[in-house]
Parts: sequence; structure tokens; C-alpha cells
Amino acid sequence: MPEREEPVRIVAYPNGPLLVRGPVEIVGPDGAPLPRRRRTVALCRCGKSTIKPYCDGTHKVIGFVTEPEEPAED
Repeated sequence: MPEREEPVRIVAYPNGPLLVRGPVEIVGPDGAPLPRRRRTVALCRCGKSTIKPYCDGTHKVIGFVTEPEEPAED
């Protein structure tokens, strides 16, 4: 039986990174694939990581805060 491919899921953590789960290719500005050593990776949202685009936890040190989401309109 063929293995089912899991869906891609991106979770925006409050005051933290974007967690990317599932089979997605991450590429750099030049279009070349970036190394991915785990099934789940954290992408930087604060802009201060030393290993961009991946998160290195710097958001905690600098006090990065995400804005609350606006409620969806009906």
C-alpha cells in the first residue's frame, strides 16, 4: 500500500516562529532548496535569527510580540 502523504500545516505561534509541518520545499532567494533536517521546522518571524530563515530562539531574548489577529468578518 502506498504511503499517504501528510498535509502541509503551518502554525503561527504567538510571539514566536512559524512551525512548518509536512512535505514542503523551502527555498532561498536564489530559488535553491535549503537544507531541511527535520519533518517540522521553525521559521523566523522576528527577523533577528542568525540562521534565517530558520528560528534560533532570538525572539525570546528580544521580546518579540505578535499583534493579536482581528476577528473575521461574517
